[in-house]
Amino acid sequence: MISRVISSKLSAALADTPAVILHGARQTGKSTLAQNYTSTAGDRPAYVYFTLDSPEIQLLVTHDPAGFVSGLPERVILDEVQLAPEIFRAIKLSIDQNRNPGRFILTGSANALLIPHLSEALIGRSEILTLFPLAQNEIEGTPGELIDLAFEGELAGLVGRFTGGTRADLISRVVTGGFPEVVTQRRGARRSEWFQSYVTSLIQRDIRDLAEVESLAMLPRVLGFIAARSASLANHAELSRALTIPLTTLKRYLALFEVTFLTQTLPAWSGNLSKRLVRAPKVMMTDTGLLCHLLGVDEDRLVRDPFLLGPVLENFVYMEFKKLATWSRSRIQLMHFRTSADQKVDIVLERLDGSVVAVEVKAAATLSQKDFAGIELLKRELGDKFVAGLVFYTGVQVLPISKNTFAVPVSLIWSV
Repeated sequence: MISRVISSKLSAALADTPAVILHGARQTGKSTLAQNYTSTAGDRPAYVYFTLDSPEIQLLVTHDPAGFVSGLPERVILDEVQLAPEIFRAIKLSIDQNRNPGRFILTGSANALLIPHLSEALIGRSEILTLFPLAQNEIEGTPGELIDLAFEGELAGLVGRFTGGTRADLISRVVTGGFPEVVTQRRGARRSEWFQSYVTSLIQRDIRDLAEVESLAMLPRVLGFIAARSASLANHAELSRALTIPLTTLKRYLALFEVTFLTQTLPAWSGNLSKRLVRAPKVMMTDTGLLCHLLGVDEDRLVRDPFLLGPVLENFVYMEFKKLATWSRSRIQLMHFRTSADQKVDIVLERLDGSVVAVEVKAAATLSQKDFAGIELLKRELGDKFVAGLVFYTGVQVLPISKNTFAVPVSLIWSV
């Protein structure tokens, strides 16, 4: 079984927090990770597992949530809690009566931060951890320290390093994505069948349970349009016209995709610069394997079409940073930067102290000076707050470009 780096954060949170919410997309391994706690380890007692996917348990919770929670053992795992929102207030009351740490592990396939009755009920009583699909460093068994190395000024020590890996290997990783079952078991047509079933079941089950949607059959088409515009600026009005659906309906669909972790929003960054900036966010797919399935492309197509590879690769790099951020020592936000003159940086990593690492993603094996233009602009504007600039490319060696700016193979992400 592939080890999940976030496990140590889960254990640390349980040591001092009454409830830990482990949320993420379906099939990312939340239940598997939580069930590791059903057996004792060292001084840690075993947890008792319940899934709210069970109709019997859902019925009990709906009928008497307080009674159900009061009868639970001291330490429990409650799986798929978004299916029974009535339970959140009962858990809050139980914690208020007994604030011992590590009482509840709650897993959910809906974003806890975007479900008001959940986040409000457990504020100050829980820690929220996100389990994304497998990061490439988890697959390779490497530490996943690139964010910390960048912010701590350690990248210069990597100059000249060969990371190995081929362009074909990179494209294979992009098309496979990070869902554990796809990574370990599915290839070719079987991979496509898995993704098709995944989308169908998610829409027919999770989205239907979360909200009343007038036409579930419309959702796959909307998702396909979003996939085709991945890593592009979001233009909801244009998308509404293309789909011939009301803008309010489109925004509701987009919110449901984000709640169920199908998509991620990458907001625009300003940094209080004097430049006129584009404020529109980007919409990214949470998994590039699913993205490629929705686009109907495979490895051969991406090899032949570098213009298609570009945005897909940007989405891939963004999600790898999103995963690394869930355990890095540097607490960061991810954004993008674009001026009205179309000067841009694909991904901006900003630490709480205002320091910035700028990231560009190129699908080429060679680079030109214009590939660094957006990063050099930020370097001039930010001064000491600019920590490092990285231009990812499909080559194999870390190269110096200027002070604190480097050409970096994409494969470096899972090499350190």
